[in-house]
Amino acid sequence: MQAVFSYRSPAFRCTLWAAAALTATLLAGVVQAQTPGPAFDFDSLTRLARERAEKPYRAASDKLPADLAQLDYDQVRDIRWRPDRALWRAEQLPFEAMFFHLGLYQKEPVLINEVTPQGLRHLSYRRADFDYGKNQVRPEAWGDLGFAGFRLHNHLNSSAYKDELVVFQGASYFRALGKGQQYGLSARGLAIDTVGGSGEEFPRFTEFWLVRPDPSATQVTVYALMDSARATGAFRFDIQPGTSTTTTVHSRIFVRPGSGQPIATLGVAPLTSMFFFGENQPRKGDFRPEVHDSDGLMVATGEGEWLWRPLQNPQQTLVTSFATKNPKGFGLMQRDRQWSNYEDVEARYERRPSAWVRPLHDWGAGRVELVQLSTPDETHDNIVAYWVPAQMPPPGQPMEFAYELSWQGDEQQRPPGAWATQSRRGMGYSKQPAEALAQQVQYVVDFDGPALRALPANATVKAVVTSDANGQLLENIVYRNPATDQWRMTVRIQRQQADRPIELRAFLQHDNHAVSETWTHIILPE
Repeated sequence: MQAVFSYRSPAFRCTLWAAAALTATLLAGVVQAQTPGPAFDFDSLTRLARERAEKPYRAASDKLPADLAQLDYDQVRDIRWRPDRALWRAEQLPFEAMFFHLGLYQKEPVLINEVTPQGLRHLSYRRADFDYGKNQVRPEAWGDLGFAGFRLHNHLNSSAYKDELVVFQGASYFRALGKGQQYGLSARGLAIDTVGGSGEEFPRFTEFWLVRPDPSATQVTVYALMDSARATGAFRFDIQPGTSTTTTVHSRIFVRPGSGQPIATLGVAPLTSMFFFGENQPRKGDFRPEVHDSDGLMVATGEGEWLWRPLQNPQQTLVTSFATKNPKGFGLMQRDRQWSNYEDVEARYERRPSAWVRPLHDWGAGRVELVQLSTPDETHDNIVAYWVPAQMPPPGQPMEFAYELSWQGDEQQRPPGAWATQSRRGMGYSKQPAEALAQQVQYVVDFDGPALRALPANATVKAVVTSDANGQLLENIVYRNPATDQWRMTVRIQRQQADRPIELRAFLQHDNHAVSETWTHIILPE
């Protein structure tokens, strides 16, 4: 499978998962009485999304009360939800919900409702639900301010305490945790024109419906209404905690007719992460060997090939894509799970989850696209991956996508044969002149997996390596590493033009059969 890559000026940027606010229209008053009526379901939400798409887009006001608007970052963080007022705590249900306060970056409110057997209930903002810390504010004058988002809690790691399980906050961003994990990468409902078009558009979840769980429930359901200038959407999230927490997503997307600028890139099941540096791109002057939330993009194509693309922090925006039909899955993965490879006692990057997207039906033709932006430090998300369908539907006709998004830790999706465990760039001692070495790039890649471990001790394994016209293959060696019992591939490439990238592909072969995934890498221009 041929990867397509291009360079683009950084006219857009990927914001942090919490850098955008949610949009909504406020409902005034206190908590409304439960309203019996038809059961709220995905079809009910779809009708709302369709009706919203048929009307002109109206952005919500982001004007905050004056005393709230003047609070800085630390002051806003000092406003906290009171845990004893968590939704469903009094009923001792297996899940609880707590809510985020508006302020600073989160200026546009989101509406939140509860779905109960008796009907719907709007959850109003109430000053008594929050602890305002040392802030001198007058929340009693704000009315039904709305919320910035919410988080769900569950007995994920302990029966004595309900841990934070999932957060919905900022545009259509959300992120979740499996057992023993710490927050890292995020997911989104939809991405529009991350590349291409006139600039990135961030659709927003403007309203949520939280379904009250049964006392014996093992999963919780959230509905969300998405809105933006060029699209609306209905989303259902079924969230099941576990060693790998799974979020089963059902979405129906409507393109808004007459919205002006057409959508150039519709990104389905988008994932947003951070890669600062790693073994394939070491950084001088930092005591930590690696700093990233994800170290590679994995793709299971519809044609049966498994691909691994190590992530990078490029000097200029790099866009690559893999065309396929009916993909079996893709994800931004954190394969490296060893603390000693990060040495960061605070960030604990070895605990960051991988996110694997598994389609639940045929998605047709399209491409998995990977966007890598330059970042000066680890505080900025600079990696985005998503599915782009080959064809867009006419306005008014929904696009439906169902997929399982799995937040994985030590137990994560692997190719069935073998996979790359590390990709190291650099050379050891060489007798070659410095001038010659300056135009060469070497990678040492280790592979492991059941297909390789099943081989006899005297098995012959070779690497099938290909390069585009800008790279000349100088060396290709494969041998069993006696220290780890893994197989090590060394590839050395001669640059033809230093100011242009090189596309590399390699996989291990035994008896003319592939026994590993395809390692596919871009050597960035100097």
